[in-house]
Amino acid sequence: MKPNLRMALVGNPNAGKTTLFNTLTGARQHVGNYPGITVDYKEGAFTHQTQENRQEITLTDLPGTYSLTAYSVEEVVTRDYLVNEKPQVVINIVDASNLERNLYLTTQFLELGCPLIIALNMIDVAKDRGIEISAEKLAELLGVPVVPIIARSGQGTDTLISQAIIQAAQEWQPRDISYGEDLDEAIMELITIITETNFLTPTYPARFTAIKYLEHDDQILQKGQKDDSATAARLDEKVTQVSDHLLKTMDAYPEAIIADHRYGFIKSILRQGVQTHTFDIDRLYTSDKIDKVLTNRLLGPVIMLMILFGLYQFTFVWSELPVSWLGMLFGWLGGQVELILPDGPVKSMIISGVINGMGGVLGFVPLIMFMFLGIAVLEDSGYLARVAFMMDRIFHIFGLHGSSVMPFIVSGGIAGGCAVPGVLATRTLRSPKERMATLLTVPFMNCGAKVPIIALLISAFFSEHKAIYMFLFTLISWAVALLAAKFLRATVLRGAATPFVMELPPYRFPTLRGLAIHTWERTWQYIKKAGTVILGISILLWAMMTYPGLPAATQAAYDQQRQTVTAAFAPDIIAESTSKKEEISKEAASIRRQISAITNQESEQALRSSLAGRIGIALEPVSRLAGFDWRTNIALVGGVAAKEVIISTLGTAYSMGKVKKEASDSLGKRLTSDPNWNKVVAVAVLIFIMFYSPCFVTVVCIAKEAGHWGWALFSVSFNTIFAFLLATAVYQIGTWLG
Repeated sequence: MKPNLRMALVGNPNAGKTTLFNTLTGARQHVGNYPGITVDYKEGAFTHQTQENRQEITLTDLPGTYSLTAYSVEEVVTRDYLVNEKPQVVINIVDASNLERNLYLTTQFLELGCPLIIALNMIDVAKDRGIEISAEKLAELLGVPVVPIIARSGQGTDTLISQAIIQAAQEWQPRDISYGEDLDEAIMELITIITETNFLTPTYPARFTAIKYLEHDDQILQKGQKDDSATAARLDEKVTQVSDHLLKTMDAYPEAIIADHRYGFIKSILRQGVQTHTFDIDRLYTSDKIDKVLTNRLLGPVIMLMILFGLYQFTFVWSELPVSWLGMLFGWLGGQVELILPDGPVKSMIISGVINGMGGVLGFVPLIMFMFLGIAVLEDSGYLARVAFMMDRIFHIFGLHGSSVMPFIVSGGIAGGCAVPGVLATRTLRSPKERMATLLTVPFMNCGAKVPIIALLISAFFSEHKAIYMFLFTLISWAVALLAAKFLRATVLRGAATPFVMELPPYRFPTLRGLAIHTWERTWQYIKKAGTVILGISILLWAMMTYPGLPAATQAAYDQQRQTVTAAFAPDIIAESTSKKEEISKEAASIRRQISAITNQESEQALRSSLAGRIGIALEPVSRLAGFDWRTNIALVGGVAAKEVIISTLGTAYSMGKVKKEASDSLGKRLTSDPNWNKVVAVAVLIFIMFYSPCFVTVVCIAKEAGHWGWALFSVSFNTIFAFLLATAVYQIGTWLG
């Protein structure tokens, strides 16, 4: 067996990169984070078997990007990985049906000099569009191997990997592309300065650095300033001279001329017999025909809402049985522990802190799984991009950019996302004010942590129409987020909206393998978080709801009450008459009820006396305006750390406090049996949870992206006050209406 090879998978968004990654690695993959940047990456391992040998390969799936210029975090991550990790082979996946646009990124890989192989994907789609591509001619003109593939079916992938293994023997060798007489001369002068001082040469080729200075690449400029400020100043001076000269002579900046010449280089290649059209290229393709209906100005939004409602209907109908089975399982576990363990702190922690707390979170795994499956279908088919396209018209009304749609969707706009990547996705926005308005409102979406809470309360109080209510609460989250954005854009973030352009990928049939991988990845992240972070916080909150406990005198008083009740029961067990035995049985049942009532009263008093109980009670005079009792306050305070904690905390609080139901009852039944809860309270609580302070990780992320903690603290205070006012209005109006 040969030593392990490291390969990187790169390409434009929607080129089929992730599909190829899943086809090659299958289940042998994991998700991590790039050092210092909260951006996910995937790494997988697979074995390429030939008759002669077996080759172990580690494949890293880098973020999709259109260029290697630092316009977004994805571009920075991709470029940094290539120059710092230096993989032995870079597989550039290219959409054969959009060859000219995709090869723009390829030209930059050639300039960087990495050992490159091109995976010419979706050749079947290109053929359907009447596009014939000569892979051999393209390989000859670019000087790198080109392998036609169909990532969805795996066609050509064996040949691709075989060629990639051969290409691994190549050294890093940058290629030169001409940018016209004026720029070529300037580039040579910049290269001379760079090589004389070894300016950034350990990381980047000298010509690559020179081009990035001409493109005003922010990251390269910052690195250059830190590496050698004197040389950086010389380069800046030269670039300024060149820019001024080009503005006077050609009325264009260097970066525009560079882009024009790159496309000119690509067109010259394509016209040399690489790409031919067998019929009229202006005809409507299948995707265009579908879009005439699905993105229609009138029908499109209606169809979008129907699809969204169908997703929730599918989720609730198919997950109902598995969710009930898991609820019974955790109820049975609680009952078994109740029988096995003696009374004491350990038993209380396991039942209330772990089983009731964690059971509430893990009990919704089937619902989360079906939700993610539905979203994966919409995403892999290309429909989510159409949702963003249609929402752009609405977003402009509220002062946001069309590119804000994707951060909202990533954060849970359809339900099931996460606000952290949503906040990071705002980096693609060019306008600082639009970016800040988007960054502050994406936490209003129903992320994967909120979905189980919403599902719990809907199932408990609105079980007849669960899908309809889930659909309505999703619409409410969008409406409130947009109104909040409009308020911010009209006050603290005033400014004009900028135009929006986005690419609509072709429609594709999702593969079962891809759907399975995407669904499991997201579900596993939820389970892993529940089994680690949420478990730890649940136990911590259990301790806060248990200690310091009742004073000794109060505890003794409750013990005395139980003894008094028990002492009053002294039946004549030798009695022989049936009527006497029936009388004794009724009296025994009465005694048990009295003892149970005393125990419930003791549990509630103990919870009130605990640290968490005192916090909840202290907040109750204000929270009662919105209908929240002290137990609910405990859960909401815990939810600031992580929203998933709300369910586990409610499960713990309502298993330790005054609860008339059995220990095996679900949390939903406990809430509906509590006199402090009703439908109006449930809606008020939902509204508050949907819009109050983002979780701690999101707050840190907002601070990092905004550049200081002021905006993060603003997000916490603004969102919480805003959410409380909404919840109060719902509760007061709902109560007044009866």
